[in-house]
Amino acid sequence: MQLHGIIPALITPFADDEELDLDGLRWMLDYVIEAGVHAVFVSGSTGEAYAMSVDERIRVFEVAAEHVAGRVPVGAGTGANTTRDAVHLSQAAEAAGCDYVSIITPSFITPSVEELYDHFAAAAEAMKLPALLYGNPARTNNPLLTQLVARLARDYANIKGIKDSTGDLQQFAAYIRECPDDFWTIMGRDSLVLAGLQYGGVGAICATANIVPEVLVGIYDCFQAGDMQEALRLQRLINPLREAFSLGSFPAMIKHAVKLLGRPGGVLRRPLTWLSESDEARLIPILRSLGCQI
Repeated sequence: MQLHGIIPALITPFADDEELDLDGLRWMLDYVIEAGVHAVFVSGSTGEAYAMSVDERIRVFEVAAEHVAGRVPVGAGTGANTTRDAVHLSQAAEAAGCDYVSIITPSFITPSVEELYDHFAAAAEAMKLPALLYGNPARTNNPLLTQLVARLARDYANIKGIKDSTGDLQQFAAYIRECPDDFWTIMGRDSLVLAGLQYGGVGAICATANIVPEVLVGIYDCFQAGDMQEALRLQRLINPLREAFSLGSFPAMIKHAVKLLGRPGGVLRRPLTWLSESDEARLIPILRSLGCQI
């Protein structure tokens, strides 16, 4: 498998009682696949993995793999604050039939470089699936140093790439420069999809693809076709939506937009709630600028 292109970081639909809405998940999977995305990713931060039990996350893995049924690669977020849980979730993703995993750094705790190495190494050794390291220090306060990533990529054949959500293009370029040529460096900042591709990245994992997947796919397709002018136009179109992540507590804006568009995203798990009326009033013009009918 060669992971590439636009990969939605999918929301996890919940019913009004905050229980899993698996039919809603199936609908969302069909929706983004029909829009032309190149893979999907479930149980990440956009998917409120932090708010789900281990068993719920595994059920999401199972349903996603079964429903997608090979149409595109299915990725599972298997990051956890303990190595034991990261190993268990990664093994469960493999057993469920997922195609790759993404493992975010722990949060709240601050492991040393060697502790992080051992954490990711244990997950890699416990399964055969390709693994993406996931760096998002703004959320976890644990950066993935270039030397650590390159070392893991050299030492473990199934540590195949990284999702970089730092928003730092110098860091993104350093991963590309220092890691093996076949290492997948994937942009995790929706406002930098085109920049990441221009630097040599293979694609992007995007939360905004829950809302307008066709725009993100357009950026990638235009880049591949050499139409930089149109790729840049589409990137500039998506940027206000990415900046709207500051409305409410993430991923409230994503789920609120999905609700406004009549799609089955469902509620957020408390303590997170819907956007305020004033934040919704700021979001609606952004959605309309993207061609959304509200």
